[in-house]
Amino acid sequence: MKSIFLTGFMGSGKTTIGKLLSEKLSLPVMDTDHVIEEKLNKTIREIFDTEGENKFREYEHQFLTMMPTDDMIITTGGGIILRKENRDWMRKNGRVIYLHCDPEEILKRLDGDESRPLLDGDKKKNVLTIFSERSSFYHDADFKVDTTNKTPEEIVLEIANLI
Repeated sequence: MKSIFLTGFMGSGKTTIGKLLSEKLSLPVMDTDHVIEEKLNKTIREIFDTEGENKFREYEHQFLTMMPTDDMIITTGGGIILRKENRDWMRKNGRVIYLHCDPEEILKRLDGDESRPLLDGDKKKNVLTIFSERSSFYHDADFKVDTTNKTPEEIVLEIANLI
């Protein structure tokens, strides 16, 4: 089976769903952000602070293209869809599932989370702005699954039925 790429805004459930889907489908799961942090021995925040977002996006692309293209669930960083070559690569090499979550719910889920550099400052304004800027890119997926007001188990079942 081709790899499954989970995309979506931060807080949409990619990591949680990836782990549960991995168990349900008996496939391993990898997270692009975790791979970047492990390979570079830096947190995402440290990369943003010392090298900037553009350099992080380069790393993101580099490590994405090293991901397995068969029998793997890959959870991606929320901004991986910003580069067309990333969207194209994922579509060519697997099935892309966009996990949609309403911005109001995202704000609830991210309450107290200080690990995301793009949300520094006015979190609500930043979430709404970034969500709006990325929305059309997220829809460039094979499937869309709304995670708002659903349990992780309901979401995993919906994805399993789609694929």
